[in-house]
Amino acid sequence: MSFQQALSGLNAASAALDTIGNNVANSGTVGYKQSTAQFADVFAASLAGAGSSPIGLGAKISTVAQQFTQGNISGTSNPLDMAINGSGFFRMQNATGDVVYSRNGQFQLDKDGYIVNASGQQLTGNLADKNGNILTGQLVPLRLFDPALDSDAPPQATGGSVGATGVQANLNLDSRESLPITVPFDPTDATTYNKSTSATVYDTLGNNHSMSMYFVKTGAGAWSVYTELDGDATTLSAATPLVFDSTGKLTTPANGIIPQSFAVTSGATTPMTFDLNLTGSTQYGSVFATNSITQDGFASGKLASFNIGTDGIILGKYTNGQSKNLGQVVLASFRNPQGLQPLGNNLWAATSTAGAELDGTPGSSGQFGPVQSSSLEDSNVDLTKELVDMIVQQRVYQANAQTIKTQDQVLQTLVNLR
Repeated sequence: MSFQQALSGLNAASAALDTIGNNVANSGTVGYKQSTAQFADVFAASLAGAGSSPIGLGAKISTVAQQFTQGNISGTSNPLDMAINGSGFFRMQNATGDVVYSRNGQFQLDKDGYIVNASGQQLTGNLADKNGNILTGQLVPLRLFDPALDSDAPPQATGGSVGATGVQANLNLDSRESLPITVPFDPTDATTYNKSTSATVYDTLGNNHSMSMYFVKTGAGAWSVYTELDGDATTLSAATPLVFDSTGKLTTPANGIIPQSFAVTSGATTPMTFDLNLTGSTQYGSVFATNSITQDGFASGKLASFNIGTDGIILGKYTNGQSKNLGQVVLASFRNPQGLQPLGNNLWAATSTAGAELDGTPGSSGQFGPVQSSSLEDSNVDLTKELVDMIVQQRVYQANAQTIKTQDQVLQTLVNLR
């Protein structure tokens, strides 16, 4: 007579209850993946390979399998919080270079500007160069503020954009205007010109300057435009003729562009050169109007905020209104995630059972889900199911205990035989 089967049943039920209890305890843990205790029956084997007895020896724990199903996603107010909506793991690195993996996207900046989790592991990915181009080929800790690098957005002089657009002004000059009362033109005398407007332009150091434009009517459909920088008479340009046809459209200059050149003394590159583009300007019988004035220069800027796209790209926004890529989060994937070794603190370590690490950007394929910024993935524990399973395993434990009790009674009967 053996108590082994019932004892193994008690151990199995106890392990199942431990697993359920751990799931319930972590039902509020961000990124936690529930576990399921899996059992196997036990039979004695003979030398011939067949069971020596058709009666089994009980049950044993086969494995405790993690269930990597998707958890619900909840919103937060932290732009560095991330949730993976699909497959993949955040790839983390500690100070010694050891790599671990997590589904917990609760991140923050440490004192050195690295993106870290609560345990101090650094999130890895691809950094960007000074122009915002993502650099691939080597995964490194993501650092948003590096004292060895210029974290400011550099200035851009007017006319310094890729298209060298300079200043673009769309105006309407009133065809009903009379010739100026006084001649010759003098920017300090409003009676020598009809209308004026201004635009802010920038030199190579990001210093802003005020460029004034004065419009002088010289005849029917004919005007002259003068430009001046910062009210300095030494920068006053020569008159440039503007000619409009009978429909009010600008015909001279033919391309609407007037090259500008101004000397500056702020330490920036001098002269400042850019185009003043008046394409689209008109001369209609309506009041003078500045429909739009744009220019492609800007001052330097400090990093003010950032957000993370679904592709993992961290986009920095600067005080000068510009934006630039700072880096990109890279996810890791495994053929057999159940083979990962749990380390606690919402971390896993790679093992040979899990397979080789595969790296990719969020949303690039089915094995790398997109990330959601200002969001977190909740635990995938189903409390209702866990509580039902707890009742079942409680009854299993009681039944195995009853088996031991019954075996004891049978044994007692045998002992009492005369």
